[in-house]
Amino acid sequence: MKDILVIGGGFAGVWSAAGAVRAARAAGSPGDELRVTLVSGGDDLVIRPRLYEDDPETMRVPLDRVLGPIGVRRLTATVTDIDTEARTVRAVGRDGTGLTLSYDKLVLATGSQLVRPTFPGAGDVFDIDTLPAAAALDHHLRRLPQREPSDGRYTAVIVGAGFTGLEIATVLGERLRAIADGQGAGETVRIVLVDRADVLGPELGPGPRPHIDGAIDQLKIERRLGSTVSSATPEKVVLSDGEVIPAATVIWTAGMAASPLTAKIPGERDQLGRLTVDRYMRVIGVPDVYAAGDTAVAAAEDGHYTIQSCQHAQPMGKCAGYNVAAGLLETDLLPFTADPYSNALDLGSAGAVLTNGWERTVTATGPEAKTMKQDINTKWIYPAVDDPEQILAQASRLLNG
Repeated sequence: MKDILVIGGGFAGVWSAAGAVRAARAAGSPGDELRVTLVSGGDDLVIRPRLYEDDPETMRVPLDRVLGPIGVRRLTATVTDIDTEARTVRAVGRDGTGLTLSYDKLVLATGSQLVRPTFPGAGDVFDIDTLPAAAALDHHLRRLPQREPSDGRYTAVIVGAGFTGLEIATVLGERLRAIADGQGAGETVRIVLVDRADVLGPELGPGPRPHIDGAIDQLKIERRLGSTVSSATPEKVVLSDGEVIPAATVIWTAGMAASPLTAKIPGERDQLGRLTVDRYMRVIGVPDVYAAGDTAVAAAEDGHYTIQSCQHAQPMGKCAGYNVAAGLLETDLLPFTADPYSNALDLGSAGAVLTNGWERTVTATGPEAKTMKQDINTKWIYPAVDDPEQILAQASRLLNG
């Protein structure tokens, strides 16, 4: 029995595990040659791209409904160390018990995490990087009517005008108005978007910018560009230019980095901490270790490289999983081939904007784009559950074999 160990219960980890099972079945393996184990600190696949929405605690799928039907063993534990020489992984179980797991092939798919701010009062700042964090923000918003009336009770300052910042900023006004109006508060709802850059969505390029600017204007979201937060309290924010904004809610969305576990792998890493992988998702220079999703950087198309996104995490995971199993079964590996890059940005009640290609050419806006974005968020990124044939069929998509 050969052991495949997948670390991470996000999109890349789940599809790595499913991809390994799919490869074993494609090779005609009788089922007793490979054992696939997934280690995750939680019991659910969190639908992370939806954590900016209302009621984020519902944005999850039980891992056992995806992994159980296809025979993947699951361990609830937090990995603390990886020894690539001994081919072992150390972890701590939910009950505090230490575990040592061995592997023949390893897939690191522990994703990315927000780079937290360090300014005075940063401990009072919210984020939507994880399900517990998004739930904490949601609970905070729902408790706002219980606070004493003030100028900033229904003011939210979002720091970071990139993809995540724009999505939470454009939906938050409507959420806050529903909460305030439901309590008859009659206070002004105010959304302020802060970014060091002098434009909105700098990484999104100039193509969609007119549509983003138009949506921000339509939703009456205030801009504070070329600025950042120097300090915060539960009642106010002080910007780097000295402006004081009374605000009960501050949300940080600026900056992402790969999981710290990438530092346990003696491979080359980029400026985000992502491990460099070859076309088969193998970590370059580290035998029997693969990486996928936000922990890895792979060649995509036209000289571009994968970005930290669900769009790339899913096919990277499927490819990595297939290849770890194929390597152990001595069948042909499949190279990673990225789908043509596209982008779908939610703009709240102002609609959405869709772009294609790395130059981000706008292909749809308004209600048409909004419908597509909702389909992506509520249908396309979800895994099949309970039915092993559907799960494995989904695991085969985006693989060129």
